[in-house]
Amino acid sequence: MRRSLIMSRRDLDFLLYEWLDTETLPSRARYADHDRETFDALLDLSERLATDVFAPLNRLVDTDEPRVGDDGKVVLPAEVDKALSAYTESGLPTSVFDADLGGMQLPFVVHSACSTWFQAACVGVFAYPFLAEGNASLLVAHGTPEQVQTYAAPVIAGRWYGTMALSEPQAGSSLGDITTRAVRQDDGSYRLTGTKMWISGGDHELGENIVHLVLARIPGAPAGTRGISLFIVPKHLVAPDGTLGERNDVALVGLNHKMGYRGTTNTLLNLGEGTFTPGGEPGAVGHLVGEEGKGLNAMFHMMNQARVSVGAGAMALGYTGYLHALQYAEERTQGRPLADRDPASPPVRLVEHADVRRMLLAQKSYVEGALALVLYCARLVDEAATADSPDDRATADTLLGMLTPIAKSWPSQWCLAANDLAIQVHGGYGYTRDHPVEQFYRDNRLNPIHEGTHGIQALDLLGRKVLMDGGQGLALLTDRMRATTRRALEIGGEAAAYAGELDGRIDDLLMVTAALWQEGDPEQALSNATVYLEAAGHLVVAWLWLEQVLAAGDSTGEFYEGKRAAARYFFRFELPTIGPKLDLLASLDRTTLDLDPGWL
Repeated sequence: MRRSLIMSRRDLDFLLYEWLDTETLPSRARYADHDRETFDALLDLSERLATDVFAPLNRLVDTDEPRVGDDGKVVLPAEVDKALSAYTESGLPTSVFDADLGGMQLPFVVHSACSTWFQAACVGVFAYPFLAEGNASLLVAHGTPEQVQTYAAPVIAGRWYGTMALSEPQAGSSLGDITTRAVRQDDGSYRLTGTKMWISGGDHELGENIVHLVLARIPGAPAGTRGISLFIVPKHLVAPDGTLGERNDVALVGLNHKMGYRGTTNTLLNLGEGTFTPGGEPGAVGHLVGEEGKGLNAMFHMMNQARVSVGAGAMALGYTGYLHALQYAEERTQGRPLADRDPASPPVRLVEHADVRRMLLAQKSYVEGALALVLYCARLVDEAATADSPDDRATADTLLGMLTPIAKSWPSQWCLAANDLAIQVHGGYGYTRDHPVEQFYRDNRLNPIHEGTHGIQALDLLGRKVLMDGGQGLALLTDRMRATTRRALEIGGEAAAYAGELDGRIDDLLMVTAALWQEGDPEQALSNATVYLEAAGHLVVAWLWLEQVLAAGDSTGEFYEGKRAAARYFFRFELPTIGPKLDLLASLDRTTLDLDPGWL
């Protein structure tokens, strides 16, 4: 049977059922309507749709990227609408939502596993339902019942789409500097004016409506993030009975032309510029979500979910690149073994060369480690929602918060490195459009940037997460790691050797963390936060590789030997690289802190 070049179903089954005990989740009331059979059926459906409908679009939307037509509307290939209609008809967009909203109440870990197929097949097209899911999830969590029914329900049903409109041209990720204004009206609505930049899915004709979730300031609000409120701003106004009315004053100014990820429109939007005048008045009509001044707290609900999903998307692009490189190396013949000096002997497959095997094994260790990371985080989402005790739910939520910056950034860095190696395995062919690996790299290059750059995630990890509640999150995470190393030490053998190495690195990370903060100087402590993030990320992934080794146990066969080989590579080639990083951090190096910008 020919292996898929999109994702590995065998790996998903191993992680879901042999490691994460997903089969036990239907014992919980929320998931009682499901079992292994329904999980497998949805995974089968996802694989089929991704392979037959989404994957054929990947090159098309890269070469025929979105454009603005003469009528001012966004033009996309007709096949995009057909693919998204097929996805909607499958019922998959509803999978994680409550039954009373038309959802399946599927475990989030299974939903995440299903989504990897689409992210790997055509991430640019899958971004539309992905954004819509996050948009609706936020409204379900923070909106009023009327807002959920009016604005979230049609998004969940797949008839409408949704965005999050945070950034502005002058502010970027510095949300405390946004200037979009929202003025309260006599009827309780608001009128918004301002400009939003980098809005993915910000305009298109794929659905009946687009629900924008917009951050803005109310007059008199304090400066900084505490003065930000969140608003529902639909592209088309919605009547009380749910029917669509006139066009809201949200105008498409232009599309950003990207290096990759081209299937997703990325827009500059003007609110309240007077292109449209709903009700004959200036300003885009908006509706407050939650309380005034608490908008960023609500938006983080969507942002944190998006950050883990960005990591999942980076993993998926790295994974499909690895599978393409592996097939190429198995089929392409070139060169001869070093011991064979006969130029007349036939060339061997690329995979017969040790350095090619090194590159493939590195990719395997990155992408399979990243898949374990994102599915572990997805399993924590289920634990936080449905674990038996409040303490267990709180523990899962704390661990998820601790791992979120790592789950976003580590795959974005190292699965991009996997894409780079996939190009290298292909040689000169990899640098041409004759093979898809160059597009995977370009598409994946966005992931270290959007939903918060590496630097932002590093500040979140070292400046917030490790300090919250007296360091409870870091303590929980390292306790969880040490529980794994104790199990491995009891088993002995290679797993015990990994455990000893991991325990030592955990000690090092804890000592470095204490050293960074012992002076009480945040500027000093955070000056090299990105180095800390990289070290912590490698430590976490090494832990998850040890978890996979333990899950494999004594099982035999190529799949399990492949797992052991990838773990061996990660512990011998990758984990030791964090030593110099931790040494640098412990030294409280001030090279970057003291650098005069004029020297650059």
